[in-house]
Amino acid sequence: MDGFPIIEVVDLDQALSFYRDGLGGVIDYRFPPEGDAAYVTLRLGEAALGLGVTPGPAPAPGPVLLWFYVDDVDASTADLAERGFTVVEEPVDQPWGERVSLVLDPSGIRVRLGQSLS
Repeated sequence: MDGFPIIEVVDLDQALSFYRDGLGGVIDYRFPPEGDAAYVTLRLGEAALGLGVTPGPAPAPGPVLLWFYVDDVDASTADLAERGFTVVEEPVDQPWGERVSLVLDPSGIRVRLGQSLS
């Protein structure tokens, strides 16, 4: 069985600025193929993430935390901040051997960025 999360967004361009441009995601699928997209699937390393345009206000973020490993937590966090996204926790080394930060995506979903210290 396979599965992947789908985030409902009001502004697909803003969501792509975060997940594609800020985190390096690659569009794997787009619907419709021409014109304004209503849905995309992004590949972020081995993870898949769907972004679907909702016709009304986006639902409030629930108890969700997404985690992505990046090559450089400091650079990725700084890039997202420069793009106008909220940094909740600046990068910090953790006792379990990773450096992590916490940012909010355009919908207010918490996204943890991690990098191994080894």
